[in-house]
Amino acid sequence: MSRRVRAMVLVEGVVQGVGFRPFVYGLATGLGLDGLVGNDERGVFIEVEGAHARVQEFLATLRASPPPLASIERISAGAIPATGQAGFVIAGSATGGRCRALVSPDVATCADCLREMDDPADRRHGYAFTNCTNCGPRFTIVRGVPYDRARTTMAAFAMCADCSREYHDPADRRFHAQPVCCPACGPSLRLLDREGRQVDGDPVEGTARLLAGGAVLAIKGLGGYHLAAVAADDSAVAALRRRKHREDKPFAVMVPDLAAARLLCEVGEEEERLLTCRARPIVLLRRRPDAEVAAPVAPGNHWLGLMLPYTPLHHLLLRRLATPIVLTSGNVCDEPIMYVDEEAVPRLGGIADAFLTHDRRIHMRTDDSVVRVFRGEALPVRRSRGYVPQPLELAWPFPRPVLGCGAELKHTFCLARDGHAFVSHHIGDLENYETLRSFTDGVEHFGRLFDIVPEVLAHDLHPEYLSTKYALARDGLDLVAVQHHHAHVASCLADNGVAGPVIGVAFDGLGYGEDATLWGGEFLIADLTGFRRAGHLATVPMPGGAAAIRQPWRMAAAHLDLAYDGDVPAGLDVVRRNAERWAAVVALARRGVGAPPTSSMGRLFDAVATIVGERDAITYEGQAAIELEQWADQAEDGAYPCRLVGEEPFVVPGAELVRAVVEDVRAGTNRAVTAARFHNAIAAAVADGCTRLRQAGGPSTVALSGGVFQNLLLLGRATALLEERGFHVLTHRRVPPNDGGISLGQAAVAAARDRLR
Repeated sequence: MSRRVRAMVLVEGVVQGVGFRPFVYGLATGLGLDGLVGNDERGVFIEVEGAHARVQEFLATLRASPPPLASIERISAGAIPATGQAGFVIAGSATGGRCRALVSPDVATCADCLREMDDPADRRHGYAFTNCTNCGPRFTIVRGVPYDRARTTMAAFAMCADCSREYHDPADRRFHAQPVCCPACGPSLRLLDREGRQVDGDPVEGTARLLAGGAVLAIKGLGGYHLAAVAADDSAVAALRRRKHREDKPFAVMVPDLAAARLLCEVGEEEERLLTCRARPIVLLRRRPDAEVAAPVAPGNHWLGLMLPYTPLHHLLLRRLATPIVLTSGNVCDEPIMYVDEEAVPRLGGIADAFLTHDRRIHMRTDDSVVRVFRGEALPVRRSRGYVPQPLELAWPFPRPVLGCGAELKHTFCLARDGHAFVSHHIGDLENYETLRSFTDGVEHFGRLFDIVPEVLAHDLHPEYLSTKYALARDGLDLVAVQHHHAHVASCLADNGVAGPVIGVAFDGLGYGEDATLWGGEFLIADLTGFRRAGHLATVPMPGGAAAIRQPWRMAAAHLDLAYDGDVPAGLDVVRRNAERWAAVVALARRGVGAPPTSSMGRLFDAVATIVGERDAITYEGQAAIELEQWADQAEDGAYPCRLVGEEPFVVPGAELVRAVVEDVRAGTNRAVTAARFHNAIAAAVADGCTRLRQAGGPSTVALSGGVFQNLLLLGRATALLEERGFHVLTHRRVPPNDGGISLGQAAVAAARDRLR
């Protein structure tokens, strides 16, 4: 008989709440090994005892074939004395040390659970909270770690005998599934009218009936309340827009299945993978001309954001309706998504005709994630439900714990320690008390969950950002100010595991520059520790400041005035449409009072969109620029000339581009051609600028970041031109290029500077 050995094993990563202990139990007992497995603040601890060859086989299988939802970062194993104790058990969770355990994101309903819900003979037939170790709520219900039922919002529901038997049966799929429940012991649905009174009957049937009749419903999901309407019902969707005060910004649409998605949009291989992955994000897809959706769903937009059902309730509802529904965040314009039950009816009662709710509490609000596909891979637009709080593993350690406080728009924060960066869920635009509270609550929760007490705070330079004020008000911490566009480039570097130096091209709406002007069309020579400004778009005044963002015709006025030295050609529609205010706005721009100078590429896109089209005012961020991209003729390869001016820092002359656009507009050139030529000119300017910097001794790697690079036409053409010239191009893969990635860049810069100490 071979000598018995015993090994102590520690598995770290996302290994709690993903069926890891049941997996270990089955693997060990199948190999005839004795020992134990449990959760602690580090991850999963294991002791296995038996023949040496069987223990080695156990360790090899543990590494090679973990549970599907697990994400193993490290397995540590060492020999300990054999005890001779027979049997293998799941031990109680241990607490007390420094918490290093990771928490799984929420996971879409698995095929096994759906089969049970569809089986009339199954006790979970039609049950809206069916889950198992392979699916269901995680992050949104967790209060603390280790991940056990007592530390989730499911603690309020005592398991019935049947669920308890499944929970304690090592052979069952729900063995130690913390949210396990059934109709006898778990959460239940309720349908309420707009005054909060319960409506009799089956809540799902009642909801489907109301939606089919043209009503707007508030539906409680995983991370908050959604507002829903039938996507093909013009009047219902228009009513939702009117009540929510959301004039034009596209709504997301949930479709019953892939077949329904293909009826509305073009779905490629990667789009299908993203639609059906366990994260179930909203995927931006090219809309089919014959798509049967109401015009108000995505006014004038060639793209639709589609998602598949990701909770049992979604599946039940979509099967009853058998038609796509609008499913948008349950909030009043500019507020965070509603998630507290007591606040839902009074806050959303002016929007929703009724409420489909339940009694499982949401601990952490979380919006849906949004992605699009670039070159066959996901390009994040909003990283939230389904991805958070999965940490980003970075190539370099954090010497001290860091909090990246983020920017203002599309706000996220980032808590980081060791080699992990925990980028938060989408908070929203940090412009009011509600979003500020969501930010501060989120920081506290992440800090408790991952045992991170920051010693370094990284923040934006803009003195008026609420995130900056939050950082400056904290006592006893080292503060690191990170310029906005350096943070964009650093975010792209951290996303790709590259330290630099690189040529960083950061194009966005605006960010506070080191010279106290508003930057936004930047060429930087940068690494994680610092940068120098090597080129930029020519500066123009923003007449009226923030008003010029909301009314892009003001940017057109400023650009045209500079491009023509005050002698703007007659007959331009943009001048005619705004004739009453034109002279006053131009005078404001010339005086420079209330008209801060900016090098923003986003504002140039706005100006050109207004000159080419009719978008004088916007109702959501980036609307004019988004429309300009959609107008562009993909087959047009012509480009306006755009020569770079001066030595480092060189200048990209926006005036030259504006004059070329005006010439085409006055000549009656189709706006699709004009829009495409402008995009091609900007892409060429990117390539020319990077080439000039490389010839002067700069790097051969380029990082493209900033919200303007969500424009797939510009991103694709700039990347192709750079690659043709021999550059290695970095784009975003794990965090968005917009301001949702800023917090990661801030944290990465702070850590890099800390490593130099």
